[in-house]
Amino acid sequence: MPIVTAGRDELGTFAPKFAELNDNILFGEIWSREDRLSARDRSIVTVVALMSSGMFDHSFKFHLQNAKNHGVTKNEIVEILTHAAFYVGWPKAWAAFKMAKEIWECN
Repeated sequence: MPIVTAGRDELGTFAPKFAELNDNILFGEIWSREDRLSARDRSIVTVVALMSSGMFDHSFKFHLQNAKNHGVTKNEIVEILTHAAFYVGWPKAWAAFKMAKEIWECN
C-alpha cells in the first residue's frame, strides 16, 4: 500500500493528531496487515461500511477507486452493492451505484 498523506495534506495543521492517526495507524498499520485480511477484502468491507452509513462523499469515491485498484471487478462491485442494498437500503444503493459506475466506466 502506498504511503497515505491525506490526513496531513487536508488536516495536518488544523488537527495534527487526527491526521497522524489517519495516515500512520489507519492507512499505515491497519491496511498493511494483509496477512490477516487482504487489501482487496478490506476495500470491500470499507465500501459496504461507508455505503451503509450513507457516506457518499469524496472518501466513498476514494474507497471505490481503491477497491478497483485492488482487483475488484465491475461484476463483483455490482454484486456487492446489489447484495448490500437489501441490508442498508435501496436509496443508498442507488447513490453507491452512481459513483461506482463513474469509477468502473471511466477508468
